[in-house]
Amino acid sequence: MEKYQNKEPKISKKAKVFHNAVIAGDVTLKDNVNVWYNVTIRADMDYVLIDENTNIQDNTVIHTNLNMPTTIGKNVTVGHGAIIHAATVKDNALIGMGSIVLDGAIIEEGALVGAGCVVPPFKTVPKNTLVMGNPMKIIRELKTKELENISQNKDYYLKLMKEY
Repeated sequence: MEKYQNKEPKISKKAKVFHNAVIAGDVTLKDNVNVWYNVTIRADMDYVLIDENTNIQDNTVIHTNLNMPTTIGKNVTVGHGAIIHAATVKDNALIGMGSIVLDGAIIEEGALVGAGCVVPPFKTVPKNTLVMGNPMKIIRELKTKELENISQNKDYYLKLMKEY
C-alpha cells in the first residue's frame, strides 16, 4: 500500500489483498473485495472505488485519468490481465481475461465483456449484454444461465479468498 500526495488506500478489514499486489493513492476497497497476485491499482489522477464482493484477478491493471475516476460495482469479476482505465463497471458485470476498458467507457449492470475485447473510450456496453472483439461489437443479450454463471464465478472467488 502506498500513499500519494496525502491520499492513501482505504481497505476494508474484510477485503483481501494478495502478496505482490500494488495499491497506491486514493483507492477504496469495500468488504470482501479480493485483489489477487501482481495486480496494480493506481489512483494518482483521480480516485478508484471497488465495491463489495468484487474480485480483481491476477495481473490486472486499474488506473484513472485527470478528473476521470475508475469505479467498479458490487459482485464484479475482473479476469486475469484485464486493464480498466478511467471507466465505470456497474454491479454484477464480468470483464473477461485480457480485456481493455478505456477512458469514459461504461459497462452496465450484468454485462459480459469477452476475453480480449477492447471497449473504446466513451462507449457503453448495455445491461445484460455480451460484447466481444476489437473494437467491441455487441453480440447478443445474455441468457439467464449466463447471468447465473457470472454470479457463481463471483461466489467461487469469495470462497477461494477465504481459503487462503
